[in-house]
Amino acid sequence: GPAYDLRGATTVEIGYRGPGTDFELLLEESGIISTCRLATFEPDPAVDLEFARHPVVQQLIIKSEWLRDAFNELDPTSDAVSISISATEPYFRIATIGDNGSTEMTYARDERILDSYFCNEEMENRYKLQLILRCRSALAMSDKSKIRVNQRGFLCFQFMVPTDTD
Repeated sequence: GPAYDLRGATTVEIGYRGPGTDFELLLEESGIISTCRLATFEPDPAVDLEFARHPVVQQLIIKSEWLRDAFNELDPTSDAVSISISATEPYFRIATIGDNGSTEMTYARDERILDSYFCNEEMENRYKLQLILRCRSALAMSDKSKIRVNQRGFLCFQFMVPTDTD
């Protein structure tokens, strides 16, 4: 084969010994060696945020005006809101504790308030209040609100918003 003249050539050596070690580049050009080490890391395992992967154990459909009123009563100084759905009284409960005191709204299993309801497993979960309140604009436009909680305590809000049929 043809002869190559490697004088003046640049060579590179790449090395990685495995998890937790640096990724290394060694560059040699005209007798000058440059070394570059890049720190690597192992990512945390991905969090399973798939709501549907776990069975829904609580669900209700509430007239949105009731939920809007409840959200308006929550203490804005609270860090968290507690939401519980139970097979016994009170069937649906929303509560906060903040600098201004505590607020608790409870709802009976009344067809004027709740359109549908089921609870296969009683549980009370706490959620960051500021995250819960982000749904206010959708709630403001809705007629009904569906609240679902899966076995892991993941909360899902869905809002029925009327559309113009003109």
